[in-house]
Amino acid sequence: MRTSSILYSILGFGMGAVLCAIAASFAVTTVEENSEIAVRRVLDQAQYGWSEVEADGLQVILTGTAPTEAKRFDAVSQVGSVVDSARIINQMDVAATADLAPPRFSAEILRNDSGVSIIGLIPTETDRDRLVAQLVRIADPLPVTDLLETATYPAPDGWQDAMSFAITALSKLPRSKLSIGAGLVRITAISDSAEAKARLEAELNRAAPAAVRMSVDIAAPRPVITPFTLRFLIDEDGARFDACSADTEATRNRILNAAFRAGLSGNDQCILGMGVPSPHWGKAAELSIAALADLGGGSVTISDADITLAAAQGTAPAIFDNVVGELETALPDVFELHAVLPDPDNRIDAGPPEFVATLSPEGLVQLRGRLSDETMRQVADSYARARFGSDSVYTATRLVGGLPKDWSVRVLAGLEALSLLGNGAVIVSPDHILVRGVTSREDASAEAAGLLSERLGDAETYELDITFQPPPPPTDIPPSPEVCEAGLAEIQQRQKIMFEPGSATIDESSRAVMDDIADLLDRCGEIRLEIQGHTDSQGRETMNMQLSQSRAQSVLNELRARRVLTGTYAAVGYGETQPIASNKTEEGREENRRIDFRWIRPVPIPEETKTLESLSADSPEDMIQDAESEASDAANAQGSENEQN
Repeated sequence: MRTSSILYSILGFGMGAVLCAIAASFAVTTVEENSEIAVRRVLDQAQYGWSEVEADGLQVILTGTAPTEAKRFDAVSQVGSVVDSARIINQMDVAATADLAPPRFSAEILRNDSGVSIIGLIPTETDRDRLVAQLVRIADPLPVTDLLETATYPAPDGWQDAMSFAITALSKLPRSKLSIGAGLVRITAISDSAEAKARLEAELNRAAPAAVRMSVDIAAPRPVITPFTLRFLIDEDGARFDACSADTEATRNRILNAAFRAGLSGNDQCILGMGVPSPHWGKAAELSIAALADLGGGSVTISDADITLAAAQGTAPAIFDNVVGELETALPDVFELHAVLPDPDNRIDAGPPEFVATLSPEGLVQLRGRLSDETMRQVADSYARARFGSDSVYTATRLVGGLPKDWSVRVLAGLEALSLLGNGAVIVSPDHILVRGVTSREDASAEAAGLLSERLGDAETYELDITFQPPPPPTDIPPSPEVCEAGLAEIQQRQKIMFEPGSATIDESSRAVMDDIADLLDRCGEIRLEIQGHTDSQGRETMNMQLSQSRAQSVLNELRARRVLTGTYAAVGYGETQPIASNKTEEGREENRRIDFRWIRPVPIPEETKTLESLSADSPEDMIQDAESEASDAANAQGSENEQN
């Protein structure tokens, strides 16, 4: 009996334990399923489909690859809102980040009368100390402001070539702004004259490496014309300008159109310049020229706001009075008119000239004629020696009385006008001055008219017969790049450069043609030249490309061996991509196997730029703000890279 009771008790306890185990297992499963469903729902709502959830008892295990560290942290936070954070096991990974792209390296150099400033982002491997030292030598004695930032990335291709060329260009340009990028230099500058602009452009084109793209914008300021002068004549030789000045293109066209209506023929030009006395200059010139045409002959001279209208000998007084009256009424208020009607009995060509000064092509000056006294003779002689040289003046003048009171002024004004010529003469009479001769200065006639008007006054008459003769070109100037390119093509028309079959070795028969090419390139100096290698279409395209590159390089090496300066040359192979004849015939294939020499022309590069004047006014703080974004991005990128490492 006792045994049965014990057995039943044991069985009862056993059954209770089994039922408890079953209940516990059911509860754990329920908790796991509920936790997994709740966590899955939260992650789906957050659109984190990349995550995986696994419940293990009370623990919630998160796996998967998060796109970023922020997404992984947010996923854990989302799960922590539905289960206890202590139950979360975070086994999520983060996707590997792509390599950070290197920044765009660039620099800007500004040079003006205040010194040199450089700003931008450059590679750390650039020798910054050497770069600044070069700028110090160029700016000396002015200061150099260094606002550069650096980034630890490799220098891109073409960066060093562009920076070296920019330093060379800066040394030639005292007022300039240079923008430097990898293989690219943009130049904005101001020159002193049109001649200086042409010279600088030629020098920069020759000095630029072949691998560097270049954009050049050099401005030549307009000259300051003082006094602002216009002189127009109508005589037996026709209508012509002795001097013509205008402040704008529109004013120049207006003046020239009035002159054409008055009988001008040919291609006379007006000099554009600064210093116009009134915005109504064009209107005053147009009215004055039209009035002279109505008179039928004579001259009109405008010096600043003073207008002198001189009628021709024999003009009827009635016509003269009518024309002058209408012109005085129509002229703008600022202009003052002086009208001159010659005395019918006073002939300009009557009697011998009173004073004559001649200038020979060799620079020798002779002074002859009449002067008022010894003091005046010494003044004229000293003035001439100061203008033309102490050993170049011979004085043989007579001293007479009764000369006009302004005789000395007229003589000195004539000598000053004569100094503008290469050779010629000045003839001074009591009522007229004639300056005639030859000059190599395009503005000599205009300058002579201006100074005679200023020295003699508004009512005086003078005549200019000045012929422009361009100076002979200097013998030491190398031929232009266009001429060099054509010369290279002509040499190869006579005999092309030949290579050994299937090789980049130049054939012995082509040594003479290489000598001719080297001689021409020596005369051409530094030009940007591309040596192009070309093949026919036989063989594989890759092999042809390699062969053409090797042949172009062989030509470059041969030129170097002949001591040709090749720093601005580039050897480029084009393979079979640029045929000039059919590859279906042997003759065509022979033409396609060739070496070409091409001048690398500057290519305009569009960009948004400020004017040089506004750039000159920029403060260092303004320049820092312009480059701040690039420098900051590079620094942040470098910091992120270090953090990951």
